[in-house]
Amino acid sequence: MNQKIRKIKKDLNEKKVEFIDLKVLDLRGKLHSLILPEKMFDNDLLQNGVGFDASSYGFAKPEKSDMVMIPDLNTMFIDPFAEKKTAVFLANVHLTDEKRTRFSQDVRFIAEKAEKTLKDLKIGTHGMFGPEFEFFIFKNAEYCVKDNNSYYYLEKDSEENRNYYHSSSPDDNYIDFKNEAVSIMESLGIEIKYHHHEVAVNQHEIETKFNTLLKTADASVIIKYVLFNLAKKYDLFLTFMPKPLYYIAGNGWHVHQWIMKNDKNIFFEKGRYGNFSDRGIKYISGLLFHSGSLCAFTNPSTNSYKRLVRGFEAPVAAIFARSNRNAAIRIPTYVIEGETRMEYRPGDASSNPYLFLSSMLLAGIDGISKDIEPERFSFGPFDSGVPDVKSIRKRIKMLPESLSEALGFLEKDNDYLRVSDVFTDELISQWIRIKRKEIDEVMHAPHPKEFEQYFNF
Repeated sequence: MNQKIRKIKKDLNEKKVEFIDLKVLDLRGKLHSLILPEKMFDNDLLQNGVGFDASSYGFAKPEKSDMVMIPDLNTMFIDPFAEKKTAVFLANVHLTDEKRTRFSQDVRFIAEKAEKTLKDLKIGTHGMFGPEFEFFIFKNAEYCVKDNNSYYYLEKDSEENRNYYHSSSPDDNYIDFKNEAVSIMESLGIEIKYHHHEVAVNQHEIETKFNTLLKTADASVIIKYVLFNLAKKYDLFLTFMPKPLYYIAGNGWHVHQWIMKNDKNIFFEKGRYGNFSDRGIKYISGLLFHSGSLCAFTNPSTNSYKRLVRGFEAPVAAIFARSNRNAAIRIPTYVIEGETRMEYRPGDASSNPYLFLSSMLLAGIDGISKDIEPERFSFGPFDSGVPDVKSIRKRIKMLPESLSEALGFLEKDNDYLRVSDVFTDELISQWIRIKRKEIDEVMHAPHPKEFEQYFNF
C-alpha cells in the first residue's frame, strides 16, 4: 500500500467513514452509484476495481458488458447528504483485461484525452473553463405519460410576466436555499463566483470560478448532485431542463473559456478586436464552423430546441461579437486582461459535461489548426446583432432547429472529434443511436397541444 493510499485510509478512519460510494456518469449524463463497505477500500479495489454492467450505462452491448470501475483518489469528498458517513469518489471505467485498460468511451477518459490533445499539438498547456448553471426551482412539479393520459404541472411562484433578473428578497424566495447550496459546494472544494435570480420567474443561476476541463466537468457533476439532493431535503423540485415553461426564458449552460500556454493566455492580444489574438479568433471560428455537429453534444435533448428558437432569447446564429448576448459566442468586455475570454452561449445542462467541454475544445483546436478565418464564413463580428442586409443574412450560418438536424450534422462532420482518437467511431455511433431513440419516443407520444389543435376536427 503506497503512501497516498495509506494517507486516504487514515483519513477515512479518522472521519469514521462507513461506506465508499463510487460514482460514474453514464453516456447520457445520468449519475450512478455503487456503494461498498469501507473495509473494501484496499489495494485490490484500486488495482482491479469492482465489476458492473456497462450496458446499463449506455457504454456497451449486453453481450459485452462486463467492465470495472476504479476510484480516482483525487476526487474524494464526504457526502454531505448521507446519513451514514460516506466517502464519495468519482470513478474511471476500465476493461476487464489483465492490464485494466481504460475504456475508450469513459466520459472522464474522453476529457483527459481532449486535454492531452491540446498539449500534444503544442497549442496550449491547458484550457480554463467557467460555466454558468441556470435552473428552475418549483414548489410542486408533476408529470405523467401514459397511452391515454399525458400532462405536466409546474407550480410557479407568480403569474406576473416580468423580468426577474437579479431580483432581491422578497421577490427571490430561494436566496437561503442558494446560500446553503453554495456553502456546501465551497466545503467540497468547488469555488463559486456568485449566485442570483435569473430572468424568468422561479429561475436561478450559480456561476463557478475557472478551472481546467476535467476539474470543471467533475465539479459540474458534484454541483448537480448537491442541488438535486438539497431540493429533495426541502421538498422542492429542481430542473436544468432547457425549456420547462411555455414562452418563458429557458435554461442555458453558458461556458466562458480561454486557453493557457504555461502562464500565458493565448487568447489575449492588447489593441486587437476585443483584445483577442488571432489564435483566439480562430478558436472561435472553429466552434462556429462546427456548430451544427457540436450542438449534438452541447444541446443533446429534444427539449433543447424549444429553447433555441429563432426570434426568442437564446442565440441561434453562428456569429460572434463583443457584449452581444444574441450571438452564439460573446467576448465579454468587462474582464481584466489576464482573463480575456469568450463565452459559448447555445449550450444547456441537459448535456453530459465531459462530452460538452471536450467537443467544444476540439472544435476550437480545429479552428486554430486549420486557420479558419471568420470573414470567410460570415461569422462576424456583429456587435449590433445579425444585420438586416439580405445578402449578408443569407450567408450567416444558423444553429440546428432540432436534435435530429444536429445529429445529421454530426454524422457528416466528426473528423475534428476523432483527432487523437478522443471520440471513437463507436462512441459517436452509440451517441447517435441513443439520441435517435429519444427522438422516436418523443415523436410517437401525442402532445397536449395536438389535442387543443386537432381533437375536434
